Amino acid sequence: MTEPLAPAAADKPAIFLRAQYIKDLSFENPRAPASIFNLKDAPTMDVSINLAAQRLDEKVFELSIHIATRAMADKVTVFLCDVVYAGVIEMQGIADEQMEPTIFIQGAQLLYPFARRVIADLTRDGGFPPLQLDPMDFTALYHQQRAPQAVG
Repeated sequence: MTEPLAPAAADKPAIFLRAQYIKDLSFENPRAPASIFNLKDAPTMDVSINLAAQRLDEKVFELSIHIATRAMADKVTVFLCDVVYAGVIEMQGIADEQMEPTIFIQGAQLLYPFARRVIADLTRDGGFPPLQLDPMDFTALYHQQRAPQAVG
């Protein structure tokens, strides 16, 4: 005789990515086509990454990753790339005090590879080599942003 299958534990901690999408997208190539043909060296890159979340339901949140990049060469902007990539994250069995770190660490780790791909595709389609962003340590970023600011 076989044992019945155990029911799924509703209180077992889990995070689910229910949807993902581009929320906002901008690419500027202000000096094209000269910027494409006259670029001698790799431009310097300024990249900023910001996270934002909003509650949609009791255990459902929208997490947005805003990635802004600026490529500069000879003190001139080569291109600007601005992407807000978002996802709907549902949590199960996660205590209220753990929701924020779960969203900003595990949620960001789920979404970031897709946002990186959008940036790479966008820069490639803009006429440049694909911009391959480095992996992010969202745990360190979360703790750094939550650390008390030194008073000086």
